[in-house]
Amino acid sequence: MGYDYHRPSTLDEAFGLAAGIPGSRFVAGGTDLLLQMSNGRAEPPALISLRGLSELGGIEVSPRLRIGAAVPLSDVQVHPVVAEKLPALVESIAGLGSRQIRNVATVGGNLCNASPAADTAPPLLVYGASVELQDANGSRKVTLNEFLLGPGQTALRPGEILRAILIDPPNEGARSVFHRKGRVKMDLPIASVAALVETDGATCKRVRLAAGAVAPVPLRLERSETVVEGSSLDAETRALAVETARLEISPITDLRSTEDYRRHLTGVLVGRALEELAGEVA
Repeated sequence: MGYDYHRPSTLDEAFGLAAGIPGSRFVAGGTDLLLQMSNGRAEPPALISLRGLSELGGIEVSPRLRIGAAVPLSDVQVHPVVAEKLPALVESIAGLGSRQIRNVATVGGNLCNASPAADTAPPLLVYGASVELQDANGSRKVTLNEFLLGPGQTALRPGEILRAILIDPPNEGARSVFHRKGRVKMDLPIASVAALVETDGATCKRVRLAAGAVAPVPLRLERSETVVEGSSLDAETRALAVETARLEISPITDLRSTEDYRRHLTGVLVGRALEELAGEVA
């Protein structure tokens, strides 16, 4: 199936094109959408490129971090403030595809594709990220939890785009990590886990855990967080968090893995993340 390709110079022009071409799709990096089109799972009559639009570019620090939705993943990965404040996000990008893919793919695209296995989603969840959405009539903000609704489903309304990702940097002294496991290099994760810990002395006063590829959406592991908060991250507490995490996910069996292995692996990754952070506390 053929399609038209448009490259507007402003967001207003992009919104006008979308309104005039029913069924058209916005595209930035296109690494997911173009694959869907090649497989016949998507057949838009037109693609409207958002790449190069200044309104969707740049990374601002003020002190809230604002990452433009069309910023390539490779640019996010090497940004000095992102590297310092959001190391788990940098780790998630480092394992995403190849260098060539990271040079084209965007954080906004990774989220809008709404894959349960989206690499950037678990770290963004533990950082409490929100997204700024915009259409021709204005903008609104929703939390990432509210944005991700199901496999391939987001809170985007017709004619709306994701404009930016908004993150309040963690408090001074907070530590965060990201772990994933795929079948082979550059594969989607079978399971992934992000963790953030803030301590008061040897006591965890705030813990955030999130998992990917083990539920219809990337999700916070809130029951596991409750187990860990107020503890000293001792071995007994970590073991209880591992078992709790295995119970609060809802993995499936597919070509990549079985439900049982995903459940086991999530526990392993939670335990590994907490042990790593416990070592830093010590």
